Amino acid sequence: MAKRRKTSREKKEDTNWQERVIQIRRVSKVVKGGKKLSFRAIVVVGNETGQVGVGVGKAGDVIGAVRKGVADGKKQLIEVPLTKSNSITHITNGVSGGAKVVVRPAAPGTGVIAGGAVRTVLELAGVKNILAKQLGSNNPLNNARAAINALETLRTFSEVAEERGVAVEHLYT
Repeated sequence: MAKRRKTSREKKEDTNWQERVIQIRRVSKVVKGGKKLSFRAIVVVGNETGQVGVGVGKAGDVIGAVRKGVADGKKQLIEVPLTKSNSITHITNGVSGGAKVVVRPAAPGTGVIAGGAVRTVLELAGVKNILAKQLGSNNPLNNARAAINALETLRTFSEVAEERGVAVEHLYT
């Protein structure tokens, strides 16, 4: 009897992904028969090596909502360029709805100085030394998405050098 080959449909699960639930909220929808209750989970998924995503899942039970949130987060993954000291390359801002987030690189040994959902996003992205500030809204979903927006706009030194048409060594001269 011949051995069955693995197809591309059989995905092997990576074990290095971490997921953290930021918020679970009970939401209701008014229908003809009354109120229909469901749960909304906001989940951050990351591998602590430069990939992170924020997902939202809704289901009739909490576990189902978290599972859907993790799946959504893995679809929304972004790459974060990290420096040798596990920081970011430059100051940047992110906006989502009424939430604004400012992230600044920090010296080695500083740690993650951030609050709420932004802290979770930065930790799961693998950033070890950073300063962040939430401005405007304190909505966890919008703040997490603003942090993702800020990390998306980051550029590496080599990208900037290539845009300007100079070598990386001559970037600051």
